Amino acid sequence: MHTDSQIQKLIDGYGSWVQQEGENKAGSSGGMTKNLFPYSAIFSPIQINRTTVKNRVVMAPMGNLDMAEETGRPSSKMLEYFFARAKGGCGLLTTGLIPISHGVDPTVTEPDKLSTFPRIDRTRTVMAGWRDLAQGVHAFGSQVYVQLTPGLGRVGPPMCVLTQMKFPKSASLNPNFYLPGVPCFPLTDAQLDKIVKNCGQAAADAKACLLDGVYLHGHEGYLLEQMTNRAFNRRKLGKYADPQRFGIELVKSIRKRAGDRYPIMYRIDLSLALNETYGADMKKIKSLKKFTNGRSIRETLNYMENLIKAGVDIFDVDLGCYDNWWLPHPPASMPAGCFLEVSEIVKKHFKEKGILSNAGVPVPVVAVGKLGYPDIAEKALRDGMCDMVMLGRPLLADENWCNKAYAGDVESIRPCIGCQEGCINEFIEGGHPQCAVNARTGFEDVFPLHMPKTDAPKKIGVIGGGPGGIVFALNALERGHRVDLIEASDKLGGRIIPGSAPKIKYDIRNYLDYLRAAVQKAEKKEGFKLLLNRKASAEWIKKQNYDTVVCAYGTTDVVPPFEGFNSVKSVQAVDLLVKPELLGDAKKIVIVGGGVVGCETAYWLAYEHGKSVSVVEMLPHMMQGACTANRGHLLHYMKEKNVSLYNCAKVVSFGKNCVNIIKNVSAGVPDPFNTWEPILPPNIDNPFAKKIDERKTKDMSLEADLVILALGGKADHSLFFELQKECAAKEIYNIGDSYAAGRVLEAARAAYRLALRI
Repeated sequence: MHTDSQIQKLIDGYGSWVQQEGENKAGSSGGMTKNLFPYSAIFSPIQINRTTVKNRVVMAPMGNLDMAEETGRPSSKMLEYFFARAKGGCGLLTTGLIPISHGVDPTVTEPDKLSTFPRIDRTRTVMAGWRDLAQGVHAFGSQVYVQLTPGLGRVGPPMCVLTQMKFPKSASLNPNFYLPGVPCFPLTDAQLDKIVKNCGQAAADAKACLLDGVYLHGHEGYLLEQMTNRAFNRRKLGKYADPQRFGIELVKSIRKRAGDRYPIMYRIDLSLALNETYGADMKKIKSLKKFTNGRSIRETLNYMENLIKAGVDIFDVDLGCYDNWWLPHPPASMPAGCFLEVSEIVKKHFKEKGILSNAGVPVPVVAVGKLGYPDIAEKALRDGMCDMVMLGRPLLADENWCNKAYAGDVESIRPCIGCQEGCINEFIEGGHPQCAVNARTGFEDVFPLHMPKTDAPKKIGVIGGGPGGIVFALNALERGHRVDLIEASDKLGGRIIPGSAPKIKYDIRNYLDYLRAAVQKAEKKEGFKLLLNRKASAEWIKKQNYDTVVCAYGTTDVVPPFEGFNSVKSVQAVDLLVKPELLGDAKKIVIVGGGVVGCETAYWLAYEHGKSVSVVEMLPHMMQGACTANRGHLLHYMKEKNVSLYNCAKVVSFGKNCVNIIKNVSAGVPDPFNTWEPILPPNIDNPFAKKIDERKTKDMSLEADLVILALGGKADHSLFFELQKECAAKEIYNIGDSYAAGRVLEAARAAYRLALRI
């Protein structure tokens, strides 16, 4: 019998895996190797209900927000996005969630009855878009399921209170995730019955639109999870007090309207893992203490059996919900194949009990969670840990993942870096899904499949061998320009060299290897030259007679004029990450700067080097602006390792082996380890936020035998302006960090767009 202690062991391991000797069953640190090629398991067919999917790869539902027209009709942007992945060889595609509760759950509908989501329920005017999607996907031999959600409930945006004068809904009286001060009132049985009816109609419409199946979103804390998990559903009366009833009724409604042969997929978590994540704090945290009585593994497996009896044909399974967001959205710092043991539990249970679908065939179990490494995915399938593998972000990073893996061209797969800045943060901030390393993702309707050849080849000098410079140089070369890539150091990579040093940054290391391999390949082509150890000056650049010069040479490190700065040994984080010997015999370390670099360095020091670490940050939140999942994972496990975090704190001076700070100690200062509530976007006002009283401060002195500066970099415009002044070329551009300090997302996006138009 499976016990919840297995979940506790997994949760504990998601922080300390960098300390473990060897690897787990699938391998913790993912690499883009091809030791198991040919991938006979990945590229074998599988039966779902009475249909056959050509291979074992499922495209994850990556939230198609703002990719449809405001009426909900799938737009050309959404269609081309999916066509690219179908053409890339993916066997089964799934859409992002499509609400079927407009008019019931106010969080899914915008004012004026518009929608950020695609819709399949509004009018027949949306149907043509879905038919176009299905036919386009079928042209490449792939299948596509539409993901239906009964609603968002407590994890929906609470702006509906202001825009519609309606409170969010949930299974019981629950706090809203984004603003726990906003109550979510229980849905009535009649409202739930309406959603059940809508579900059947949506399935019938999906079938009529030639879509190959429906996919119920029953995990991550969305409304279906809220109704089917005792943590959220605490109803005492009515038919839906039974936590299994709502999900089973949805499946029955689909079967009634779409027939027995229409595939039904169900997304579920084996456990919310909230108790395992927060332990005794569950009873102390106001917004979580209602949720202690979550569904156990045994109850989940029993519920899955009953769903199969009702008509479910296939499951994908993982862990977690919004309140421990890094679990259902595993960031760069999580181990590869992180949920394979979860899918294995379900697969073994089905096998031991001889469970078959209503079609009389085994029920496939889809594994999820950082499986974009062909060898790891293949081994998981061969070892019987799952029946299919689900790839989300890897297919955004490289839409041709499947075709390249099938051909054994693994080294040319553009790897996901796990940043979640383009795929998740972008639409949270108001955009649509994109990708940090693939500028064409989300713009397949705008950007051509291949770089068009230029009619007027130019001689181009690219200054800087980081991601921005490399991406521009390679694309400009593809267009037919002659390109010199100029790098001042002896290595390509720029800031992602230190960024790839910690073990948790293996995704970035894969990307660095990919970029370097692509440059090596380019060196064999006519018209490309790599110049390492070449410090570019305006005078030298001018002598090269370039038609165009592109500056992408990065940033300079920030060093504020601290009083007593020389009183203590100090080092820049980016230098230490490359040369860990600079640690010396330091044991107590203070990091100045609690952004992404500062916190990743703290994690690295605590877990890989066993150091005592404190982090000082001026802003109210650590890693402010980073994706919720990425910051949540690091913060949670830094707390486990007793890393000290000082937010709303300002360094005032250094003394002998100490850092003197002024720390705000007012009641309004946020808990720096708060991972159960998100940081709202800056344009969203939080009426419940406590005020920070700037008068309530405390002088503190932190012991330190090493100070690490992680204050970020600032754009260095000096060379660009000098080149411009000297008229060093007819065209001079400035992109990436030398334009404005940013992330891989901004650098690669600007580089691709400039190369396309130059």
